[in-house]
Amino acid sequence: MRQRLLQIFVLCAVLAFVGTLAVAQEVAFKDPTGDDNGPGTYTYPTDSVYKPGSFDLTDLKVKLNGSKVDFDVSVNSALEDPWKMGGGFSVQMVFIFIKTGTEGGFTKGLPGLNIEFAPTDGWDRCVILSPQQSSRVKAEVDAKVSKDLAPSVLVPVRTRGAGRTISGSIELKDIGLGDPTKWAYQVCMQSNEGFPTATDLLCRKVNEYEGQHRFGGGNDGECDPHVMDILAGKGVGDKSEIDEQHKMLAYECNSDGTAKKLAVLTMVRK
Repeated sequence: MRQRLLQIFVLCAVLAFVGTLAVAQEVAFKDPTGDDNGPGTYTYPTDSVYKPGSFDLTDLKVKLNGSKVDFDVSVNSALEDPWKMGGGFSVQMVFIFIKTGTEGGFTKGLPGLNIEFAPTDGWDRCVILSPQQSSRVKAEVDAKVSKDLAPSVLVPVRTRGAGRTISGSIELKDIGLGDPTKWAYQVCMQSNEGFPTATDLLCRKVNEYEGQHRFGGGNDGECDPHVMDILAGKGVGDKSEIDEQHKMLAYECNSDGTAKKLAVLTMVRK
């Protein structure tokens, strides 16, 4: 009887440890609703496919799942597939920047986003969730991202949308060993652009005035961040994080539309 009780005790201890480990390897952030306006002035394109809330980030969840890391990004609108992309969504495109260590990282953003990162918050991996075929996204990365950054840009084999959530998985070994709860994150909500310029990474532009397939409220040059929503503050969804987002995405332009000051982003951490 005593041996049987000891076996039960050991089994319970193991199960408790595994349960604790599983919880430790999952992290979640929230973002307030109603802040899908970039630095505070951006407006949606006029075409009806861009439903209100389509680019309003609400949640990021990252979970270690065996040898893979699952990424779930939710928005404040039901996903639709008006362009028949085949994955359950069409208009959204998500960039998830990750800092897995404590030192170094890239401060330069990716082509078309018009952002940079604070020196203390450089990223070392970026996961792209796009409704485009992974082969198309990877070809765009190879063609448009500088050789020092391209190996750190990761694209899931398959990205899917259901309900209000866009999901994709990346092999843990491609990100770096470790606990996802120890990593820092930033999410940039963009829009899937099937006909990007020669230098933009499938990003939809923000102009001074909105058009059928152009965001408005920005600048016709390349000085404004082409980002509709990001994480801010502690990533808990507090309304104060709206002001923090607007401050992070603030920018200044020269008279010719070049950047005098790009938007500088920081990461969120648990």
